Amino acid sequence: MTPLYSVVIPTHDRLDTLLRVLDSLAAQEGAPPFEVVLVDDGSTDATPRAIPGRAYPFPFRYFPRPQGGPAKARNFGIQEAAGEIVCFFGDDTLLDPGCLRFHHEARASRGGQVAILGYTRWHPDLHPTRFMRYINEYGLQFGYRIIPDPERVPFNFFYTSNVSLPRRLMTDQGGFDETFPYAAWEDIELAYRMEKAGMVMAYEPHAVALHHHATTLDTFARRQQKSGLAAATFARKHPERKDWLGAPLALGLPPGMPRRLRWKERLARLFEFTPVPVPVSWYREIMEHAYLMGLGEALRQKAQRS
Repeated sequence: MTPLYSVVIPTHDRLDTLLRVLDSLAAQEGAPPFEVVLVDDGSTDATPRAIPGRAYPFPFRYFPRPQGGPAKARNFGIQEAAGEIVCFFGDDTLLDPGCLRFHHEARASRGGQVAILGYTRWHPDLHPTRFMRYINEYGLQFGYRIIPDPERVPFNFFYTSNVSLPRRLMTDQGGFDETFPYAAWEDIELAYRMEKAGMVMAYEPHAVALHHHATTLDTFARRQQKSGLAAATFARKHPERKDWLGAPLALGLPPGMPRRLRWKERLARLFEFTPVPVPVSWYREIMEHAYLMGLGEALRQKAQRS
């Protein structure tokens, strides 16, 4: 029987967590018929030896590929998907037992041709810090608490850690753009094209996945700078969105971090793993600065090459 859903998971060097993700898929309750398409994006750990031959209660296909980044891996997964609906999850997001059932019910109640955004929260094993909770809810990593309308979710909330949509919505737009230099913005850029073509996305908070990938101020600031670098690719493709991306702010940013912000960053790091309540506005200032630094760097490099 052809599955209705294809769960596409790109992976790279995360075998321990990946096995838990696959086990969580095996434990789904009341799910529609589904398969799992696992695309190995050039893993150098034990993944290529440990995964082949594993058996699960769902159709399971494993594709080892040369490393090309998540956009290329997801495009390959879309190409191989047998289901009419594609679900994307990360290799570090474990599904609650009812996750796929809630995706399916949310789609059925809305006519079927919508994208359904699930809720990704931190795995409790990680003991999330105040900073981790902030970036999950308020728009730096995710932004569930600032979704303006759960029935018409804007394209920039399209998170491939937990989302399902008709395969055709993506193939009609040519899939993910593989020219993005980092794992950032390539999913939102595809969602922008799909939204312009008529895609509607709804939020289903009961479709829960648990993110098992701890982060800190330091690691996330580096991620934000790479996000800024990747945002320049978005700006090049869609110049009408330059202001929205922050290009004028990035180009006007002085070199280095302002002294006042540097002190906020030091204090935030000092108290990161303590009960001391650092103002969340500091987190946003610090991370927006890192993002704008990356974006400004990429835009200036592009101007020099022109």
